[in-house]
Amino acid sequence: MNSLFTPNTPDAPLAERLRPKALDEVVGQSHLLGIGKPLRLAFQSGKLPSMILWGPPGVGKTTLARLIANTADAEFIPISAVLSGIKDIREAVERAELTLQQHGRKTILFVDEVHRFNKGQQDAFLPFVESGLITFIGATTENPSFEVNSALLSRAQVFVLNSLSEAELSLLLDRAQQLVAAELTIAPEVREQVLAYADGDARRLLNFAEGLFNAAQGAGISEIDEAFLQTTMASKLRRFDKGGEAFYDQISALHKSVRGSNPDAALYWFLRMIDGGADPLYLGRRIVRMAVEDIGIADPRAQTMALEACQIYERLGSPEGELALSNAVIYLAVAAKSNAAYMAYNQAKAFVAQDKSRPVPLHLRNAPTKLMKALDYGKEYRYAHNEPNAYAAGESYFPDDLPAQQFYSPTPRGLEGKIAEKLAHLRELDKKAKK
Repeated sequence: MNSLFTPNTPDAPLAERLRPKALDEVVGQSHLLGIGKPLRLAFQSGKLPSMILWGPPGVGKTTLARLIANTADAEFIPISAVLSGIKDIREAVERAELTLQQHGRKTILFVDEVHRFNKGQQDAFLPFVESGLITFIGATTENPSFEVNSALLSRAQVFVLNSLSEAELSLLLDRAQQLVAAELTIAPEVREQVLAYADGDARRLLNFAEGLFNAAQGAGISEIDEAFLQTTMASKLRRFDKGGEAFYDQISALHKSVRGSNPDAALYWFLRMIDGGADPLYLGRRIVRMAVEDIGIADPRAQTMALEACQIYERLGSPEGELALSNAVIYLAVAAKSNAAYMAYNQAKAFVAQDKSRPVPLHLRNAPTKLMKALDYGKEYRYAHNEPNAYAAGESYFPDDLPAQQFYSPTPRGLEGKIAEKLAHLRELDKKAKK
């Protein structure tokens, strides 16, 4: 069988040269590959099911797929959902049929970024998975519950791969240094920053380390210290997946920290995202949403402050404008919390969506013409400003055939506490007026 891996030529990228050739060389995923764990047992049995490998970038999804094919002595056909279509799927199936007929070998079809295929493209695999012609292995950074259609998902086992720990990344960095830069010394603070930059991603670590080692060797230095790191590689020390699940996980953490009234955690997540290269104005829009959804009328100043922070950022840009956004994050975190207005909106929206169309009561209709007045438009309408306390006690504002509804229930927090007291007083006036 021909090797499934790129030869270890000096010109191959470092990440490729260090790609494991055997299961025991894999760093990380001990919950799947350790003794007695699911994937190791599947390897040992030789009965490999179709599967989905779900995990963040750079954790070994492609490597595991190749090792599976190597262990099973199967043809390995990789395709990328980013670059491929139905035509490529058909060609892969035809190749699998030919391999089975001529050599009696099965085929493992590896689909990278499988979530990028639409439902029709994903459905195209089903008959060949069911017939056993191919063993399907899909790799995805996105939650397969949402991104892989249920028919394909039901025919595959899902294995969750984790980001590499700092100790695992450190082991990889040692291997890289021994292979290409054994003569170099790495200062502890540099090592710490490099591992932090990798953020659990082995590919990112090795690509960065390769650039760092090349720069050091080109400069003829023997030790990589922090000054050299900042001079040569500082612009690359950003770690963020702007389109992957980690992005939305961090947005979720920021929102929940604000909702949970923890300004320190909120500021931490905000700056994690800024440090990683997130668009500050995107964060600004999310901050406005937090003000509307989780603070609402309990402190209306929160919405104003969030909007003004976005305007300040648009005027000043980075880094000055980021301070305005961080001020808004802190203010929202410590502000009184209420989702009463948000819940009222959702309840009213749902009620209107399922309710019939009801006419506006005559007394609430405007009457700009004589005909409208003759038809009793606006008749007996009570102008609130002419009533005691500017309130028409007992007046109805709902359609005539609809009982009064209550969607908004203010909390006792912040300004809503005062609003709740006022509404309670007005309801008492209504009761007295109807007696």
